[in-house]
Amino acid sequence: MRDSTGVTVPGGSLSALVARLFVAAGIPEQPARTVADALVEADLEGQPSHGVMLVEMYVDRILHGSVSAAATGAVVSDKGAAVVLDAGHALGQLTGDQAIAIAVERARQHGAGIVAVRHGFHFGTARRFAIKAANVDCIGIVMCNTRLLMPAPSGAERAVGNNPIAIAVPTEGPVPIVLDMATSEAAMGKIRIAEKAGEQIPPSWAVRPDGAPTTDPAEAIAGMLLPAGGPKGFGLALVIDLICGLLSGGASGAAVKPLYGDPAVPYDSSHLFIAIDVAHFGDPAVFRAAATATAERIRAGRRAPGVGRLFVPGEPEWCRRECAAGKVHLAPAVAEMLVRLAQELGVSATPLGHDNQASMQEPGHAKA
Repeated sequence: MRDSTGVTVPGGSLSALVARLFVAAGIPEQPARTVADALVEADLEGQPSHGVMLVEMYVDRILHGSVSAAATGAVVSDKGAAVVLDAGHALGQLTGDQAIAIAVERARQHGAGIVAVRHGFHFGTARRFAIKAANVDCIGIVMCNTRLLMPAPSGAERAVGNNPIAIAVPTEGPVPIVLDMATSEAAMGKIRIAEKAGEQIPPSWAVRPDGAPTTDPAEAIAGMLLPAGGPKGFGLALVIDLICGLLSGGASGAAVKPLYGDPAVPYDSSHLFIAIDVAHFGDPAVFRAAATATAERIRAGRRAPGVGRLFVPGEPEWCRRECAAGKVHLAPAVAEMLVRLAQELGVSATPLGHDNQASMQEPGHAKA
C-alpha cells in the first residue's frame, strides 16, 4: 500500500526481496535470507536505522569486496569459556549468530561463555543476539565498537565510537527485558534517516566539526555525535571499545573504519558476546518469575500526568512489532533505493514495484 509517506509491505515479502538482492550480489541463499530477516525484524521493531535502509551499503561493500560472502568466521583461540572468533569481514548477522551460539554452549559447560570477535562487520541490532541467549535461560550481553564519532567531555575532536551494548535477561512470557542502547544520545542511523527525509534533528544529538551544536543532520554527519549522559556515556563507550578490541586482538579506536566510507576498505569492527547460564546460579524458573514480577511492578507504577503506560527496557520494540502485524512501512527514499537496486542487480522488485525485465541486467552481472 502506497501513500505520500512511503509504502507498506508484508515483512515476509520484503525479506524475500532483500534476500534476492544479497544473492545477486554473491551471498549464498540461506545466509542471505538470515541477514534479510534480521534487517526486516529491526524495521518491524521500529528501528529503521538498523533495517533495510542498510541494504544499499551492504550490497555496495559486498560488490567491492570489503564484506566477505562467507557464512561463518574461524575460531582462532579456544580456551574453554573464552573463545576468539575471526569473522573475516563476513556479514555481522551471520558471525553474530555463530558467536552467541558458541557463547551459550560454553555457558552450559562453564557457567559463562565469552566470545570475542575480530575483523567483524556491522551486525544490526545488538538486542537480537542478547535475546537469543535469554530465550534459552542465559543472560545475554552483546557489545561492539564503531568508528570514532564522539568527543571526550569538552573535547572538539572525535575520540571514541558510539559503541552499543545490549543486555537481556530471561523472563516468563513473550515480552523481553532487554537494554539495547548506543552510547550516543542518538544513533548515526537516525541522523541519516533525518537527512534523507529533509528533517532537522534535536540540538542535543550532535555538534558541528567545530564543536558547536547543530540541528542540521548533514552538519551532524560531518561533525560529532554527543554521548548519552555526557561523561557517563563517554566513559561507557571507551571501556566497550577497549574490551571489544583488546580481548579480540582486533581493531579499536581509529582503526575501526567508517561504515559509510570507502566500500573497498573493511569496516573492521570488534564484537563481544557473553552468555551467563542462570542454571549455574539457581533455578531458572525462579529467576524468570522474579524478573517478570519486577517488570510487572514497574509497569504498574504510578505514572506522571498525561502518561498512559510505563514500559520496561525492550518492551517498546516488542509492542511496535506486535502492532506492525507483520507489515513494514518504508520511507519513500528507502523503497526507491530497493527498487533501483533490484533493477541494477537484475532481480524481481516485488513487492515494491512492477518488474521491468527489459531494463534489468542479467543476475550476477551488476557493476562493482
